[in-house]
Amino acid sequence: MSKKILVATEKPFAKSAVEAILKVFNEANYETVLLESYTSVDQLKEAIKDVDAVIVRSDKLTADIIESAKNLKIAVRAGAGYDNIDLDAASKKRIVVMNTPGQNSNAVAELAFGLMLYIARRGYTGKDGTELRGKTIGIHAYGYVGKYVAKIAKGFGMKIIAFDPFIDKKVMLDDGVEPVDSVESLYKNSDYVSIHLPLVSQTEKSINYKLLSLLKRGATVVNTARAEVVDEVDLMKILEERSDLYYCADVAPTNRKEFEDKFGLRVFFTAKKMGAQTVEANNNAGIAAAKQIVNFFANNDTTFQVNKF
Repeated sequence: MSKKILVATEKPFAKSAVEAILKVFNEANYETVLLESYTSVDQLKEAIKDVDAVIVRSDKLTADIIESAKNLKIAVRAGAGYDNIDLDAASKKRIVVMNTPGQNSNAVAELAFGLMLYIARRGYTGKDGTELRGKTIGIHAYGYVGKYVAKIAKGFGMKIIAFDPFIDKKVMLDDGVEPVDSVESLYKNSDYVSIHLPLVSQTEKSINYKLLSLLKRGATVVNTARAEVVDEVDLMKILEERSDLYYCADVAPTNRKEFEDKFGLRVFFTAKKMGAQTVEANNNAGIAAAKQIVNFFANNDTTFQVNKF
C-alpha cells in the first residue's frame, strides 16, 4: 500500500533538495505533501493528521502535534540535533524518531571558521586583528562536526585539542588531535573553543561562569551548537568582567541586543541559525531523511532511531 509523506519546513529546503526528496519518494510510489513556509501550528497539525511519515528541519513536533498525527509511524529530523521533537510523546505512540547524523557537519564546521575569522579580524572594520595560524583550537565534543572542524583547523596551521568522554582517545590521536582529560583543561588551554555539544539535560547551561572563567587571555568561544548549552547570565557576567574575551554564535542569546550594545565587536551572532543553510547540506540531509523513511517501511531499518519504546 502506498505511503503518504509530509515534508514540513517552516524554513524550506533548497529547491534542488526538494526535487531530490520528491524523486526518492516518487520512485518508491509514495505520495508526498509539501508544507513550506507555514505560519501557524494549526497548519502543521492539519497537514500531519493523516500521513505515515514526516520530515522536519528545526520545526517543533510537540506532544500536541504528535497527538494529532493519527497514522504517523516515523518522524525524521533532517539534521543532527533532535531536541525539537518530543521523544516521550513519540515513544508513547510507538512512533520511530530518527535524525540524519553527519549530513550537515561540513557546513556547520565551515561556518564555525567563518565566525572565528570575523572575530579575529575585528568584524572587517580595518582594526588590527589576529591570525588563526599557530593558535590552539579546543573542540568541545568530538562528533561528526568536531571531526570536520579538526580537518579544517589543520589547514589553518592550528594546534588542535579536544574533549569528549564518549569518544575513544585513539580516534582523536589517529586524526592528529590531542585529547585532553577534562573540560577544564580544554578551556584553560585554548585560544578558540568550538562548541559542538548536543542539547540534553546534562549539557543545558553546562558552559557556565566557572568554566568560562578558566579561558586564556584573548580567547574566543564559538557556539554553533545550541544556545541553551551556554548559561547566558554567566556569559554576560564573564564578558563584563573580562574585556579580553570574545563570543560568537550561530544561535543568538535571548537578550541579543543587550550583548551587542554592551560588547560591540567582542560578540557576533548570525541573523538566524544557519549552520546547515547550504545547498549541499540541504541536499545531503533531505535525501538521507527520505531514504531512511523508504528503508524503514521497506526493510524495517531503524539504524538512526534516537528514541526507545
